[in-house]
Amino acid sequence: MEFTKQQFWFYARRALWVLIAWVLISNTIFYFEYKTLVENNALASDFDFILSFTSYLLVSVIAGFLGGTITLNVMEWLVRKYAFWKAIVLIVVIYVFVAVVISFIGSRYYFSDYTGADALSDEVTRASQNFFSSWMFIKNMIIWLFIVLGTLIVLMINDKFGPGVFPDYLKGKYFHPKREERVFMFADIRDATTIAEKIGEEKYFSFLKDFFGHIAPAIQKTYGEVYQYVGDEVVITWKLGKGLKNNNTIQCFFRMQKAVQKHKTYYIEKYGYLPEFKAGIHCGHVMVGELGKIKRDIAFSGDVLNTTARIQAQCNKKGVDILLSEEFALKNYNLPANKKLKALGTEQLKGKKEEVALMTIERV
Repeated sequence: MEFTKQQFWFYARRALWVLIAWVLISNTIFYFEYKTLVENNALASDFDFILSFTSYLLVSVIAGFLGGTITLNVMEWLVRKYAFWKAIVLIVVIYVFVAVVISFIGSRYYFSDYTGADALSDEVTRASQNFFSSWMFIKNMIIWLFIVLGTLIVLMINDKFGPGVFPDYLKGKYFHPKREERVFMFADIRDATTIAEKIGEEKYFSFLKDFFGHIAPAIQKTYGEVYQYVGDEVVITWKLGKGLKNNNTIQCFFRMQKAVQKHKTYYIEKYGYLPEFKAGIHCGHVMVGELGKIKRDIAFSGDVLNTTARIQAQCNKKGVDILLSEEFALKNYNLPANKKLKALGTEQLKGKKEEVALMTIERV
């Protein structure tokens, strides 16, 4: 699997946020318990605040580092790979193992400092063993299980909405409809009906699943948001500034093509077909907001979506893989050095009163 600099920083930032969040949560719990004991005069006379705080901090830092860099990523992979109940069982097993390892390190540090004995001495070993059978250890295991599962759920919800959308959803940004200028790309597999008839429905579903999975990194790397999957079509959107920055929209299309070509042998051997696709791109103002009561979602409404769909439908007629409205093409003037725009005239698109000027992108 290709691992780019952009992906590295994506996972690095996520790991940092997990580390910070878990350290804050852990030490908030410690402070709350400490205040509760103090207010109820239940604190032991030999309680060492600095040592206890340092131990909690050490455990939370180790847990946050391992959780952000390894554990949560493995758990996410399990949820995607296995049936939900199997994934949960494996997640709990991994969690227990990691929790025991971290608790072992933390307890050794605490009791070694508390007794003044070596961390591997018999005295520290006995104290550590007693800790593992104590109510405090069980309580910490339960609390951290909820923290881990809660973090995993947040990451899964963020994946559901797409990068950057979930925070807006939490802030209620789209509770009331808003007007935004956005770029939309409609990408559709060519000859999808023929392929489905040839390989059968079940195999075709796996074909689509592989296709959407392989192009996902291209969308992620270019900061696109998947609005929806409709059969063999994916609708991707960007806020206008983000779509134009670094040619993200155009780069997304060519990265998607490259990702499919990279897996060409896999598709041919498994399905007998390579998923070639066409795309239409347009931009403009849309209304965006939360819709639905039984199932809430963030939806877009406006003529831009219909126009983009019509533009994509012209790809076969024009004999090209990508079509852009002239309106978007003129905004996206900073093309990569090896690509150039080519005007293809105007078309009277269905449902449009005025003709729309279309352009494609050619390699130089």
